Amino acid sequence: MTQQPHTTPPSTSQGWDQGRQQAEPAPPPDRPGSGWATGGVVFAGVLMLVNGVLAILQGISALAKDDVYDRIGDYVYKISLTGWGWIMLVLGVVLVGVGYGVLKGAWWARMTGIFLASAAMVLHFLFLPYSPVWSGLMIGVDFFVIWALATAPDTSGARRGTT
Repeated sequence: MTQQPHTTPPSTSQGWDQGRQQAEPAPPPDRPGSGWATGGVVFAGVLMLVNGVLAILQGISALAKDDVYDRIGDYVYKISLTGWGWIMLVLGVVLVGVGYGVLKGAWWARMTGIFLASAAMVLHFLFLPYSPVWSGLMIGVDFFVIWALATAPDTSGARRGTT
């Protein structure tokens, strides 16, 4: 038998048998829809829901009784506790809605979630004198939510032009 001109003889220097090769390479661990990417977005959505519910409760407590939080003497960003109550209440309601959208996988919710988590981070910074430990923890939670929503790959296909 003669060898055809378009084929090359098998190389023996590869060290493995051609029949033992995988049909296709294993998918990379950070591809869209992988465990880490999906888990980060789901966790961010749950954190937004919990953060929203807690902000609602915090807002209600600030509106119900003015003596729940310590009175701050001379503070640069001076807002009454009633004002803080309304701010936290509205922020909480919007966070719950956007957190639900993130869990449903809506692209608008991811972008809105980044904006809201950034706004919540600033508001918790301004609320530091009233509740320093809680505000510090919530700044960390908001940072994680921003990171998770910003770095998660787009699995909906909306940015690639497909539906």
